[in-house]
Amino acid sequence: METALKIVQTINSYLSDYILLILLIGCGIYFSVRTKFVQIRCFGEGIKKVFGNFSMNGGKGKHGLSSFQALATAISAQVGTGNIVGACGAILVGGPGAIFWMWIIAFLGMATIYAEATLAQKTRIIKEDGTILGGPVYYIKKAYKGKFGKLSAFFFAVSITIALGFMGSMVQSNSIAETLENAFHIPGWIIGLALTAISAFIFIGGIHRIASVTEKIVPIMAFLYLGLGFVMLIYNIKYIPSTFGIIFKTAFLPKAAAGTSVGMALKIAISQGAKRGLFSNEAGMGSTPHAHAMANVKEPHEQGVFAMVGVFIDTFVVLTMTALVVISTFYGRNGENLTGVTKTNMLQLSFSSLFGNTAGNVLVAVCLFFFAFSTIICWNFFGKLNFQYLFGKKSTIIYTVISICFIFLGTLFPNDLVWELADMFNNLMVIPNVIALIPLAPVVVMCAARRKNIS
Repeated sequence: METALKIVQTINSYLSDYILLILLIGCGIYFSVRTKFVQIRCFGEGIKKVFGNFSMNGGKGKHGLSSFQALATAISAQVGTGNIVGACGAILVGGPGAIFWMWIIAFLGMATIYAEATLAQKTRIIKEDGTILGGPVYYIKKAYKGKFGKLSAFFFAVSITIALGFMGSMVQSNSIAETLENAFHIPGWIIGLALTAISAFIFIGGIHRIASVTEKIVPIMAFLYLGLGFVMLIYNIKYIPSTFGIIFKTAFLPKAAAGTSVGMALKIAISQGAKRGLFSNEAGMGSTPHAHAMANVKEPHEQGVFAMVGVFIDTFVVLTMTALVVISTFYGRNGENLTGVTKTNMLQLSFSSLFGNTAGNVLVAVCLFFFAFSTIICWNFFGKLNFQYLFGKKSTIIYTVISICFIFLGTLFPNDLVWELADMFNNLMVIPNVIALIPLAPVVVMCAARRKNIS
């Protein structure tokens, strides 16, 4: 395990610190400029569409999803352990300033995910029986004809199947098991069995059962978590101004650990912001376009603005709530005392400062269960679509059995190795996805330019 961890960490250091930063930031800047900052121009339109169409019962159409169902499915995939455990890990490793770089990645990512969602709509295939096929593999082959396009699509499909269907589900189940074990003292293997049973029931029901579950879970889990977080912010109200101050200050002047320079500390802060930002909002990763491709909309632009709101909710609302709560507690109330604090117990300890140890552990465990479980079912679906692309529709049962095994194994594996493996395959997904987005920019620009005709 230790040898495997070191190998994967070495690979991730190159992917996250160099390739990922260049691709994500470069792609975000490129589409922000090309679309004349669609994330600003059309943000109000997106908010109006999302909350104007809010419903916890989107209907049971035979094919496709409503825009809100597609968004709920996408948000379920985005809002997971990355918003709690990932954010805490970024703060512990990169300092509070890592949150600032998460905001930057998310702002630029809103333009990137607009491109992903509109292209998923433009390149999707509707078969004679009404079945919808869509996602990055289709716009990758549109961007690059011939063998290179097929090879890139194949590489993406393999990466996302491993990243989300297998390793990603392990991360989510790992975090669920650890927090539930802390809160209720239930052995991890029992939690693993329960998760696999519930997951199997939902997986078998297909996209419509997944959408039906997510459109109900997303509003409930968001209101529950944000409500509890708001109570914590009131409790720490006198530390909130200094919390924002330390985020902005350490974003550019991070505190260097022993044996490292300020420059190295800054690099770590930016790297953590990019890596954990990607794991949280998934913009540029190529996962959520699968959900947006399923939406029944008149124009691709409509789903593009829905997708932007998803990134905003994920990072600027949910993840920011986590950051404000833990930073105001540990860098404010506790005077930067991080003794015994890990990425998996940081939020629980923060909540415990107000609600007590038992209640604090239970509240975080419940919230993280909803977050992580909704991500598991959506990531599994994204992985299944690509597994079918690789091996055909009849391979579904094989994929389902393998993915369920990984969900169970995630409750038993060491936490650090699980996270590093998930990061590695997440990073690998970005490469074919982003290099396909760039040559299709004219299509994205055309969709953004037509918004006045459909607003």
